[in-house]
Amino acid sequence: MYRFLLNFIILIFIVFLGCTPKATEPIVQEKEREVEIIEPEMPENPCMTLSKLGGYDREQVETGYVLYKDLFKVKKYDQALGYWKIAYYGAPAANGSIKYQFEDGITMYKHFYNQASDLDLKSAYVDTVMMIYDKRVECFGEPAYIEGRKAFDYYYYFQNQISDELIYNMFKTTLDIKKEKVNYFVINPFTKILSDRILNKEISVEEGGKYAQLLLDAVDYGTKSGKNKEAWSIINDYAPSRLENLEGVKGLYSCEYYEKKYMALFNENPQDCEGINTAYRRLAWGGCNKEGIAMNSLVSAKKENCYTPPPPPGILRLAFDAYQDGNYSEAVGLFSQYVDESDDIDKKFKYNLLIAKIYYGDIKNFPKSRQFAMKAAENKPNSGEPYLLIGKLYASSGPLCGPGRGWDSQIVTWPAIDMFEKAKKDPLVAQEAQKFIRTYWQYMPKKEDIFQRTIKAGSSFKVGCWINRTTTVRTAD
Repeated sequence: MYRFLLNFIILIFIVFLGCTPKATEPIVQEKEREVEIIEPEMPENPCMTLSKLGGYDREQVETGYVLYKDLFKVKKYDQALGYWKIAYYGAPAANGSIKYQFEDGITMYKHFYNQASDLDLKSAYVDTVMMIYDKRVECFGEPAYIEGRKAFDYYYYFQNQISDELIYNMFKTTLDIKKEKVNYFVINPFTKILSDRILNKEISVEEGGKYAQLLLDAVDYGTKSGKNKEAWSIINDYAPSRLENLEGVKGLYSCEYYEKKYMALFNENPQDCEGINTAYRRLAWGGCNKEGIAMNSLVSAKKENCYTPPPPPGILRLAFDAYQDGNYSEAVGLFSQYVDESDDIDKKFKYNLLIAKIYYGDIKNFPKSRQFAMKAAENKPNSGEPYLLIGKLYASSGPLCGPGRGWDSQIVTWPAIDMFEKAKKDPLVAQEAQKFIRTYWQYMPKKEDIFQRTIKAGSSFKVGCWINRTTTVRTAD
């Protein structure tokens, strides 16, 4: 009787094991790691979730989630894709809260896009990525965020798949909705596109000014938030400088922009004549009311700290009046006329250099600034001042010729140092030139950077962008 009872208990145990649902080891382990799968469900999600599936279907989809994730983590994308499709198409919203399945799918299809050579296949992969983005919006909302992500991917990963104008409009859409709270990854690429379209006169000054100001507000808001500090540090190395270069576009920025920026600089040192004159010119350029409080305080400061006898009536007097009133284009024309009509080589040098400085600091046209600096150098070959200015032009071109960091932005220091070395030959500016050399030497590429590109220190290298000059390769270390 005892043996019969023991055999019956063993038989019952075996039957129980046989009826227990099968679960592979990775599912158990993955459920322990990926706790999101078993978090409380959110049935209000409009997309299919695990809780809406039947027992067997749910098991298959959960298994798909676990197996694809294991393979995805070790970048076995070809093997992971099939399981991902089971998971994604079975329950795209998973438990109603997690979203990593969308990111993982996009990562895999970007990989397949990079591996493909057939143009139709590449286009199909892009379409799939965009459909995944659309599905995420359907399941979890955030259309403005996703529009920015799409534009970002088109700009950096899927070049030539759609027009630049469409990418521009996508970035605009997300900025229109999120304004200063726009996601940080939008700012640098949109700054580049916007700047190019403004300078190429592809959009109106009014539209350009609107979005330039929104970008500046976003940089200020994001930096002050204290979040994503590294990302905002990268942004601050690029966007503010690139947007500042647009100050040379008449009417782009409002009087409020110039008052906020240049009155703050003036108030830091209200006796500094250069700062006073710069602030006055900028506010005048920005269309500020000459009878307003800010302009009146600058006029008073000019009278107290910056009085110089005006030149006699004539072209030169008109040129200075136009310059002080912020009429830069008119001033440049009048100074150029004066230079052309003068036989005095010292005056030719002085005013060609002044024109170069107006183009550099006020109009922000670097090629034109270099052109007139070179004219000044021809007028007085032994002077280091023109080369000092050209060096500054090159050194300031990191955000114009690259993203503000990295190779394209670093190599501008090579031709800059070439110019500073030339300037050093003039004892009058040698000390200042050496100071700039020390400052910018640290920003040059490192040995590792040139080694990766099979470039040797001391060899010749042509820097493109607007600089377009052959220089000598150097390293910071």
